[in-house]
Amino acid sequence: MAKITCRDYGFECHYEIEGEVENVIDEYRKHSTEEHGIEYSPEALTQVILRQQG
Repeated sequence: MAKITCRDYGFECHYEIEGEVENVIDEYRKHSTEEHGIEYSPEALTQVILRQQG
């Protein structure tokens, strides 16, 4: 299980996604692009998830 929130990136946004790693990455990338105009690479988001878990 993985979880990412916009607060992880310093946004004052209450968006959170939790679930399987691939789904979390896909859904967060969609949200950040549509809502914040920022595109994150899957690799960058994977690093965030790994840091949280480790």
